[in-house]
Amino acid sequence: MATCVILAAGKGTRMLSPLPKVLHKLGGLSLVGHVVKAASAIDKSPILVVGHQAEEVMGNIEGVRFATQSPQLGTGHAVMMALPQIPNNDEPVLVLFGDTPLIKASTLHKLVAQLGEGRPLAVLAFESEHPGRYGRVVAEKDIIHDIVEAKDATDNQLAIRLCNAGVMAGTGAMFHRFIPQISNHNAAKEYYLTDLVAMVRGEGLDVAYSLAGEEEVAGVNSQFDLSEREAAYQKQQRRTLMDQGVQMPHPETVFLSHDTKLPAGSLVEAHCVLAPGVKAHGPVTIRAFSHLEGAELSEGCVVGPYARLRPGTILGPKVRIGNFVETKKTIVGEGSKINHLSYVGDASLGQYVNIGAGTITCNYDGYQKHQTSIGDGVFVGSDTLLVAPINIGKGSYTGSGSVLSDDVPEDSLALTRPARQIFEGWATRFRSKQKKG
Repeated sequence: MATCVILAAGKGTRMLSPLPKVLHKLGGLSLVGHVVKAASAIDKSPILVVGHQAEEVMGNIEGVRFATQSPQLGTGHAVMMALPQIPNNDEPVLVLFGDTPLIKASTLHKLVAQLGEGRPLAVLAFESEHPGRYGRVVAEKDIIHDIVEAKDATDNQLAIRLCNAGVMAGTGAMFHRFIPQISNHNAAKEYYLTDLVAMVRGEGLDVAYSLAGEEEVAGVNSQFDLSEREAAYQKQQRRTLMDQGVQMPHPETVFLSHDTKLPAGSLVEAHCVLAPGVKAHGPVTIRAFSHLEGAELSEGCVVGPYARLRPGTILGPKVRIGNFVETKKTIVGEGSKINHLSYVGDASLGQYVNIGAGTITCNYDGYQKHQTSIGDGVFVGSDTLLVAPINIGKGSYTGSGSVLSDDVPEDSLALTRPARQIFEGWATRFRSKQKKG
């Protein structure tokens, strides 16, 4: 099993944000969370090197070991801080960056495969049409001779399209031997990980490389970069779901999360957001302009248009949630309908319940949330206010416009509608009075 070291100590100054750069979200998961997810396919407990706002980063990432880099003196120095946790043997060690969220586990496996007899170090590279500021990889066949920073490159070297992605793989023994020898004799007074290439080559050993796509290894250094990585990630996620049989007539308007799960036969219409925690256990329909988060849907559910499902919503089979309906911490039984203009929170609905338009569960008293329980087959009339805690027994009806604060027995009718009063001729007298005035 390999060891993975993820560098996440930088300040991310260009993000212009109080949030640590690596904790910015992409598809609902932090940048470094994506990298940890990829690395965990190789190392079940990667080493995360933290520095700037270390406590905040450490408090948001699970399943890793930590090393601290303070002050931050370059990539070589960061690996130096992790060295005590790296085995000093011939097992592979990968060094990754916490701001490259699109890196794939399969790419890491390919890079590790480049290591072998006489090749203790391998570098991930990519080809670019516009290499610009990237370091150039000077290579022949599959062996690297040098990595040259753009500012130090000759004209011939600047014409090279093979670029350094920064990710490295090497044996633990190689890192233990050469990392302590890296110096900071440069203008920035920093320790550069790329110095390993010259050190290994100086010992007569080869440095191999493996190719990845430019988009996959792109980092995040600004809010604009983050938006571009988000766009690329969303395109990948949409394509994955559509390849699995999910229908999206307007995929460019649908926004998914890292853990979105929809089965084949599902339909997602335009302008929908599926935030983290959305799962469907059978084909479902999500109509336009709906927002779902932390919601669980069963087969045959229809949600929207213009619906909002908040965390804790669990829908049984064939449930219908219509336009301008909001649910939160609510279980809805099979075949039940909340078709329009309602808020249902902290509630449990049985099977085949009908919730009329304008119904509200009044669940909050300013201090605590209270539960509403609605039994099987209940018909809730339009504009009913259910003041929780309250239980509506199965088979009951509530009259339209009622305000209910007491439990309703099974098979009952409950209403608080005031007695009708008619004042004949009142309108004529009122208009006459206004004209005289």
